Amino acid sequence: MTSGNDTAVLRVAGRPVGRYVTRPELPVRLSPRPYLHPVTTLSGTAVTELSPADHAHHLGVGVAVPDVEGFNFWGGRTYVRDQGPTELDNHGTQRHVTFQLRDPDGFVEELRWVAAGGELLRERRTVAATELTDQAWALDLTFSLTNVTKDPLSIGSPATNGRPGAAYGGFFWRARKEATPPDVFTAGTEGETEAHGRRADWIALTGSGWTLVFAGATEQTRRDPWFVRTGEYPGWVPPWPTTGGCRSRRRDRRPPRRHRRRRRPARPGRRGGPRPQGGEPVNTETYRNPILDADWSDPDVVPSATTST
Repeated sequence: MTSGNDTAVLRVAGRPVGRYVTRPELPVRLSPRPYLHPVTTLSGTAVTELSPADHAHHLGVGVAVPDVEGFNFWGGRTYVRDQGPTELDNHGTQRHVTFQLRDPDGFVEELRWVAAGGELLRERRTVAATELTDQAWALDLTFSLTNVTKDPLSIGSPATNGRPGAAYGGFFWRARKEATPPDVFTAGTEGETEAHGRRADWIALTGSGWTLVFAGATEQTRRDPWFVRTGEYPGWVPPWPTTGGCRSRRRDRRPPRRHRRRRRPARPGRRGGPRPQGGEPVNTETYRNPILDADWSDPDVVPSATTST
């Protein structure tokens, strides 16, 4: 991985496939955070977008959470119960601390999630790039969040704050927007209406000369419904909160000591949702995302995406 002061280049077989920005200069309203952009196919086609006009807070590939103890780490407006999307001065920031490991094909990073002058969460993020075929590679991203406060933290999404069908957060991929929306399909469905909110072992987005495949790697993640958009904007994000299956409302409770999940490719409130105690892991999640140069026609790509690491 070739590094500068604030950026790092991710490589597969010597070819650059992603640029990782650790300290972006962004307005506070966008919830500044490290991100990958551009991410490209092996032939150089970009498959991410940064701060598009439709959603300026969509920052390529990264990790974002709409509601951590009432603070917005997603960016943009906050969904307020009985009011809808509302501009609030409640945005948090993810701050790069250090790279614990750096290689040409990946890194391990430590980050601090800060809001209102205090640190709420500590994150360990691992990113790795793997060549699958001469036309496909996979991006693996694992993140683990730990509550570093002395008190429980409430974690939520717009769904837990009253917006139906908006249980999202965590890993987020903003795909490239083109003149025609990308096709989205699973093994048994086609189209956004059919795929969104449905369970499937994998889901794929296909645009002009590129395909992204997202696949669940465990029985637990395969039970989660997919959150996908193509019409309004092309993007993918898992259901959130994921701990304890909370999707429509929060719960005040002690979570498991370690909650590990694998995927391979909000009104600010104080109630509900997972409330990890101080010093306890919130969750650890892994995603693998095969990235192809053309329309997906190789069935071997998805099985390789679902192999546990």
